[in-house]
Amino acid sequence: MKMKPFVSMLLLVLLAVAGPSRAQVMNSLLDWTHSIRSILPGLSRPANHSRIFYAVMFDAGSTGTRIHVYTFIQSDSEKLPVLDNEMFHSIKPGLSAYADSPEMAGHTVRMLLKVAKKTVPRLEWKRTPVVLRATAGLRLLSVEKAQGLLDQVQHVFDESPFLVPDNSVSIMNGTNEGILAWISLNFLTGHLQAQSKNTVGILDLGGGSTQITFLPKLRKTIESVPVADYIARFDIFNSSFELYTHSYLGNGLMAARLVTLGALGAEGLEWQVFKSSCLPKKFRDEWSFGGLTYQVSGDTDGYTGYKPCYQEVLKVVKGIIHQPYELQDNHVFYAFSYYFDRAVDAGLIDGVQGGVLEVRDFKKRAKEVCNKMTKYPATSPFLCMDLTYITCLLKDGFGFKENTMLQLTKKVNNVEASWALGATLDHFHNLKIH
Repeated sequence: MKMKPFVSMLLLVLLAVAGPSRAQVMNSLLDWTHSIRSILPGLSRPANHSRIFYAVMFDAGSTGTRIHVYTFIQSDSEKLPVLDNEMFHSIKPGLSAYADSPEMAGHTVRMLLKVAKKTVPRLEWKRTPVVLRATAGLRLLSVEKAQGLLDQVQHVFDESPFLVPDNSVSIMNGTNEGILAWISLNFLTGHLQAQSKNTVGILDLGGGSTQITFLPKLRKTIESVPVADYIARFDIFNSSFELYTHSYLGNGLMAARLVTLGALGAEGLEWQVFKSSCLPKKFRDEWSFGGLTYQVSGDTDGYTGYKPCYQEVLKVVKGIIHQPYELQDNHVFYAFSYYFDRAVDAGLIDGVQGGVLEVRDFKKRAKEVCNKMTKYPATSPFLCMDLTYITCLLKDGFGFKENTMLQLTKKVNNVEASWALGATLDHFHNLKIH
């Protein structure tokens, strides 16, 4: 009995010096409990003790490679875990830039693994899965070159101290990319935990591809899809979801630039100059994407401005993007990745807080930028093209009304808005997406 004040005092000290996350506090308590158990045999874990576990997810995108190190707390095996913390870091360029020197891809991943080693306690390394999923950047490469990059990553994983599960390194299909991003956002906004049908839709604009995913309210939306693979189903903790989802390879922001410039599949890059009315007339520079470098310039002999630029980007969208039946209704959509980045560059939203925009806000700023391109020559020469493409994609592509509200965000509850969290949940819970 005389030991109780001593125990209480030690607990208070541990809580006072613990780090910022609950997981760190709990880890400290568990380590202390284990070490002192021989002294205090009566002290034991409660029957409903929470379990702390970690996961490392790599997002190998077309313009960069990102690492997400997640800390979870699982208090009830019948419910979703609580995400306690995320450590995030990224390196540019993407792995696809090393298609001809794949050993550099291994170097990139090896550098990022240092973040995981600093974040995950050493005793947990062998129990912490490490997974890499590549997206449009590698999907756009030949099979041989993509596999060469994946093999390098696999080698780095195999020599690491972390748990390497089966199929730990692969290219993710575009449909899963959209679904897993939807799971991430709805997990972070609390809609999955509540098993709510009042979910949020997602718009993800990457470098090589773009995705749209939402939970339809009308049966006609499902019945009017052009092909069956626009609809996907998955189960999670006794709830079933049927989503409208599609990924458009080649309609990411950087890939759209390529098509707008007329440079897709072009040869003789060392002597060709690709011109566009979406660029300032006097602009001329090199631009790189997917491991290739292009000479680009404004059209000195033609027109510049919003209208001619819109006609150029329209060819990237027209006849390619399907318009879901019910987007005229009131759906809440979160837009992230390049939607967020270019809105920040255009001064439409705060770079930390994000914000809510109407589709017409992109259109208005695109007109301002394109019709006064001398204001944006050096710092952001592609801003006119990018804002015009985003406007065209939202309006003439997906069919959003000009007054549709979009929540632009980079983080939700201090966690990166991306598919990576959803992919991690899929790894642990096998969502059986089909």
